[in-house]
Amino acid sequence: MSENTQDNQESAEIVETVDASAEPKAAKEKSAPVIASEMISSLDFDWDNAGKKSISYKSDERARLEEQYEKSLSSVNDHEVVEGTIVGMTSKDAVINIGYKSDGVVALSELRYDPDIKIGDKIEVYIESKEDKNGQLILSHRKARSLKSWDRVNDALNNDEIIKGYVKCRTKGGLIVDVFGIEAFLPGSQIDVKPIRDYDVYVGKSMEFKVVKINNEFKNVVVSHKALIEEELEAQKAEIISKLEKGQVLEGTVKNITSYGVFVDLGGVDGLIHITDLSWGRINHPEEIVTLDEKIQVVILDFDEGKKRIALGLKQLTPHPWDKVDANLKVGDKVKGKVVVLADYGAFVEIEPGFEGLVHVSEMSWSQHLRSAQDFLNVGDEVECLILSLDREERKMSLGIKQLMPDPWSEIESKYPVGSKHNAKVRNFTNFGVFVELEEGVDGLIHISDLSWSKKIKHPSEFTKVGDDIEVVVLDTDKENRRLSLGHKQLEENPWDVFETVFTEGSVHQGTITTMNDKGAVVALPYGVEGFAPTKHLVKEDGSQAKVEETLDFKVIEFSKKKKKNIVSHARTHEAEKPGSDEKESKGDDTKKAVKKVKDSLEKSTLGDLDVLANLKSDMEESEKKAAKKKS
Repeated sequence: MSENTQDNQESAEIVETVDASAEPKAAKEKSAPVIASEMISSLDFDWDNAGKKSISYKSDERARLEEQYEKSLSSVNDHEVVEGTIVGMTSKDAVINIGYKSDGVVALSELRYDPDIKIGDKIEVYIESKEDKNGQLILSHRKARSLKSWDRVNDALNNDEIIKGYVKCRTKGGLIVDVFGIEAFLPGSQIDVKPIRDYDVYVGKSMEFKVVKINNEFKNVVVSHKALIEEELEAQKAEIISKLEKGQVLEGTVKNITSYGVFVDLGGVDGLIHITDLSWGRINHPEEIVTLDEKIQVVILDFDEGKKRIALGLKQLTPHPWDKVDANLKVGDKVKGKVVVLADYGAFVEIEPGFEGLVHVSEMSWSQHLRSAQDFLNVGDEVECLILSLDREERKMSLGIKQLMPDPWSEIESKYPVGSKHNAKVRNFTNFGVFVELEEGVDGLIHISDLSWSKKIKHPSEFTKVGDDIEVVVLDTDKENRRLSLGHKQLEENPWDVFETVFTEGSVHQGTITTMNDKGAVVALPYGVEGFAPTKHLVKEDGSQAKVEETLDFKVIEFSKKKKKNIVSHARTHEAEKPGSDEKESKGDDTKKAVKKVKDSLEKSTLGDLDVLANLKSDMEESEKKAAKKKS
């Protein structure tokens, strides 16, 4: 079959649908090709309705019906806010009827601020376009809310109106809330009457708020949920406060914990339990006793006239530990406890929670040298003590630790007999001596005069240092008064016994003037010995006066071992010789030879070099023997 023939047949079928008259079928089939060709050539055919049956209207009737249809439709324009009705909902969208020839859709995400929204509810929508390229009506609920939001927010503030909002997300210091399409700020302090520790639990929830502040210039809105709760609590608070009485026991919830105490919510009224009223025992932080949001029983201790400050107690609900102390406990008994507090003056030892005693620092050691309690104990140490005093009425107890240790002074005379040598540690100085410790609890004093045989010491710090070890000799013991007299110089032989043989009267020695005053000069002689030369004995052979730091020969004119005194003269070395001076000069020469021998063997000699002094004494004795042989 040719294409033309097929087209003719299709045209015949089309004409059949358009023609409303009912001719016999045979006649139609007979005249179909002729009629089809005539219609195609003479009519403007509506191809959109091809294959469909339709009802034909007269032109005036059709115009009337179209006019009625147009009147039934709402007159809407683009960018206009209108009210619509939700006629359907899917998992993602809501179908909105605004009375237009077609319905529009709004994403459900724009309606999430109201979880109770449903089919049949009316909402405002913004017409973005009456018809897009697909012929779809485009609507937006968010834009419609935003256009009228500022008027609504201001009305809510002015009328103290309660509004609904959707918590979108968390931000620094609070939450962001969607209110009428505006992002408002909900401070953390305005979420609830109690402190909120986790803001995230509110995200995604719809809540009621009150507008508390608007900044139109910067478009800022602040809302509060706490304001709604406070209104409800005010009535409860007034009722609770009116019934408050001292000694009343109430149930409360731990609202906040600080380093100094616990805030408890009594049902709209807050009270404070000070840390000292949480437990009879000592605690470092309230968290050791209570936890946040815990419900506890408390007793009202006190409140001010306006009942705005309420002092609460927790420990007062239990008996005082002192009331439970064993009635048989007495002075002299041993007890064990834990160190809970340390101070410079002593340590508090807790025997049981709330039952404690003080160990004074003087009761920690037998030592007379008082120190800080931190030198003996640490917080948390378990110690055994002896009860020294017990006052149940005053609830005070003093304890001792040293009483459980042997008293070193009980056998002091046998352990440290007079003349015995010991090592000690320098503890501190005074102007008159050095206090040393031989062992824990045993102290002694070295008088400044017992530090050195010959060196003049103005202060003990010139001789030793605190913390140094020093060897001592026991000079005397006083058990009753717990005193030990010690010496250091006694460890050596008294060099003045030797000096007496060296610096004999008439002997001549070289010396250097160190200091001078109106009465005379101090002269430094060999072996650390000092001599004193009166002013008249400082005249030199040429008549001039000797000066400081000048080195000259000096003759000993007076020597006293007992008084440790040595008077010398330079003038006597050049005065006219008197009869009988030959023997003295000879003796002086022998002394000089002995002194020179010692000087040659040692660059520097000190008072501590006892071997040198012993050798010197031996040399002197030999010199005397030789002189005696010459005479004989």
